[in-house]
Amino acid sequence: MTAAAIPASSPATTGEQPGVRLARSRRNAELSLLLVAMVLVAAYGAMVEAKVLDTVTADFWMPAAALTAVFLGLHLVIRFLAPFADPALLPAVALLNGLGVGFLRRLDLGGAAPAEREDLAIFAGTGGRQLAWTLASVVLAAGLLALMRDHRSVSRYAYTLGLAGIVLVMIPAVLPSRFSEINGAKLWVRVGGFSIQPGEFAKLALLVFFAYYLVRKREVLSLASRRFLGIDFPRGRDLGPVVAVWLVSVLVLVFEKDLGTSLLYFGMFVVTLYIATERVSWLLIGLVLFFGGVYLAYVLGDVVGGPFANFYLRAQIWLDPFADPYNDGYQLVQGLLALGTGGLFGAGPGGGQPGLLPEVQNDFIFAGIGEEIGLFGLSALLVVYLLIVERGLRAALAVRDSFGKLLAGGLAFTLGLQVFVIVGGISKLIPLTGQTTPFLSAGGSSLMANWLLIAALLRISDGARRPVTGAGGKAARPSGGPPEQLHGAPTEVIRP
Repeated sequence: MTAAAIPASSPATTGEQPGVRLARSRRNAELSLLLVAMVLVAAYGAMVEAKVLDTVTADFWMPAAALTAVFLGLHLVIRFLAPFADPALLPAVALLNGLGVGFLRRLDLGGAAPAEREDLAIFAGTGGRQLAWTLASVVLAAGLLALMRDHRSVSRYAYTLGLAGIVLVMIPAVLPSRFSEINGAKLWVRVGGFSIQPGEFAKLALLVFFAYYLVRKREVLSLASRRFLGIDFPRGRDLGPVVAVWLVSVLVLVFEKDLGTSLLYFGMFVVTLYIATERVSWLLIGLVLFFGGVYLAYVLGDVVGGPFANFYLRAQIWLDPFADPYNDGYQLVQGLLALGTGGLFGAGPGGGQPGLLPEVQNDFIFAGIGEEIGLFGLSALLVVYLLIVERGLRAALAVRDSFGKLLAGGLAFTLGLQVFVIVGGISKLIPLTGQTTPFLSAGGSSLMANWLLIAALLRISDGARRPVTGAGGKAARPSGGPPEQLHGAPTEVIRP
């Protein structure tokens, strides 16, 4: 693959062999984009203060400056440990993270007493905690880059990570509700004042296992038994892995009472399976199984109740939130009203009323921001998410080993699916879920897990773009050829 390689000059002037192009690290481009992103974050903070405080304080720049220092530190780590990583990933994620911190600080300013607003410290309130979580998350991402020098090395621990992922998924389901349930969904582990969402880390561990397993079994799973309507369907005995993951996702739906997490786990497995086999039939089978299970859970919730009752209630709220707009449907109704109030251009940063939205700092942060930046602003945010997903898929196409292709593709799709799940719930496209908006919502678990996801994509993109030694010792990247080998790691190439 040569999509990420950029020619420095023509072969005639460099002495390169035909078909070989020089690669450049593009770290200076990353730095420039990062600084532009932080200027936008600082400008957002200034506009919030101008609206909420009727003035811009002399310290408006301090949250953006703290974020800039944190992200510049990660930029230096990438410059030395992953010099050929994709230059667009860090600035795009930093922009989202910075805007999330800025909006959470806006909530703190709006909720503080008028006399205390101008003196609100940058590490105070929800915004201050998110700033501290950002520092911890970036340090964790830098640590992953330092420990994982080759993405293929993690395949050695695939089964261990798979087991760990299953345990992390099960923990909230088996704990009593007082230790695990928030807003009807059992996704947390709460001890005293500390809480963690283990499912956020489980998705990363399970993705590593899925990628490794499917590389080993892709030939078997690619076999077709019969052709129907122009589509090759797999053999019946090969449906075992899909049925097993489907059963796990249904159990998550029933016992953890969350559609989003169930859809996330099953969706990332089916899509990774499709990437590995290139069989559209797996997508069709996955869709039929998932929606069939969801409908069955809905019917049982109406007839039997019990563990299915929570999902039935959420589905009823989704079907008609205005049937009970002051009780069960209050959160969704307020979210829809906030989006409608924002219109095309929004009320301006600091000009909305996000305090009326329940859980605006978590589940409904997208609606709270949407009221202030409008449809155009939300579209811009979605484009940034789309850019991150696209760069992840580009890394999957460019990397030279099968494990890396499946892992990068799964990571990118998982991030995109999580955004779809939360935005779909807020906009009434699908029932509400307990998922958080990546990099925007308050909370350390989601932020750390998603920064680890980005660190993994940075490492894979570095491996995809990194040059190999060409003729004369030049740093060159071949236009083709076999992937580099690593003991214990799969090396066969999946053609995109």
